[in-house]
Amino acid sequence: MNPQSFKVACSNCNLRELCMPVDLSAADLDRIDELVGTRRKVPRGESLYHHGANFTSLYAIRSGFFKTSVTLEDGREQVTGFQMAGEIMGLDGIVSDLHTCDAVALENAEVCVMPFDKIEELSREVSALQHHVHKIMSREIVREHSVMMMLGSMRAEERVAAFLLNLTHRLHARGFSRSELVLRMTREEIGSYLGLKIETVSRTFSKFVDEGVLEVKQKNLRILQPDTLHQLVNAPVNS
Repeated sequence: MNPQSFKVACSNCNLRELCMPVDLSAADLDRIDELVGTRRKVPRGESLYHHGANFTSLYAIRSGFFKTSVTLEDGREQVTGFQMAGEIMGLDGIVSDLHTCDAVALENAEVCVMPFDKIEELSREVSALQHHVHKIMSREIVREHSVMMMLGSMRAEERVAAFLLNLTHRLHARGFSRSELVLRMTREEIGSYLGLKIETVSRTFSKFVDEGVLEVKQKNLRILQPDTLHQLVNAPVNS
């Protein structure tokens, strides 16, 4: 497929503050605009990049939702993350110049393509950009560490609660509701990410609905008792 591409300016993007440094001078903004030359549309179900593909660019998600995953030795898919508008993808390829996972669109999406050699070049000239790239990489390390802690110490209900709170927090930062969301991923994908069987995920959602914590209509979800979810996540490990 030939991706649809066209010129885009970061300075005019309403998501710029989510994926680019803030408080840049006019001159630096002009330089940053050189960073993104194209946008690419990724239809639902198609890959942005594959495991083993050459790493050339980072991608700022302009619209849509993605999942990243790896294929285990027995052929099963292990979901490693979910990404949304305003977030950066492709960092997995920096170390070895090869992508280490698959990135698939969960709905029709659009990304800004940022060639990494251009990022490195501009980072040497615009210190705020270099700092921002380091910040993004650090954030990913912290997120992965949080997931490992969650999988190692939380019960099923706590994992699902933490997952929902994380999603709503990230969506709220983008101007969406703090209590209502559309789940772009399947129960099976949620289970893969959280280290739970699909039956356990479905049973946990049903329990939350029965207890009045959630209202679920197919993929539409509404959090009725956020405090309950917070209490679950902050509960002592041995409780």
